[in-house]
Amino acid sequence: MSLKHVVGATLIAASLLAAPTVNARQKLTGEEQLAKLLDGRVAGDPVSCIQLSQSQDTQVIDKTALVYRVGRTLYVNRPTNADRLGSDDILVTKLYSSQLCRLDTVQLHSRSTPSMWSGFVGLQDFVPYTKPKAASAK
Repeated sequence: MSLKHVVGATLIAASLLAAPTVNARQKLTGEEQLAKLLDGRVAGDPVSCIQLSQSQDTQVIDKTALVYRVGRTLYVNRPTNADRLGSDDILVTKLYSSQLCRLDTVQLHSRSTPSMWSGFVGLQDFVPYTKPKAASAK
C-alpha cells in the first residue's frame, strides 16, 4: 500500500470517528432552549401586561415562546400559534397603549424577505422569572 493510500485511509477513519461528535451536538428543542435560559430562575405570578418601553431585549424561542427582558426579570409569553415562531422571525408589534398586553397580536415577518408577512401570534399572560436573592449570612 502506498503512502497516499495510507494517508487517505487514515483521513477516512478519522472522519468516521468524528461523526458521532457532530451528531451529539443536536439542536435543542424550543422547550430545552427555554429551560436553559430560565435555569436558576423562579416563576412569579403571571401578569397581563408589561411596559414594552422598559424591555431591553426580546428573544424568540422556536415554536415555544417570546421572552422579554425587563431589568433583571425575564417575562415569558407562550402565545397562541406558538408553533409559527422561529428564531429567524422579525416581530412587528403595534401598541394601542404604553403597554404590551394579553390578547395583543404580534405579526411575524421572515428575516430573509421582511416584506413578506408570515403570520401572527396572539399574546397570553406574561410569567416573570427572577433569580432568587441570596440569603444573607447572620
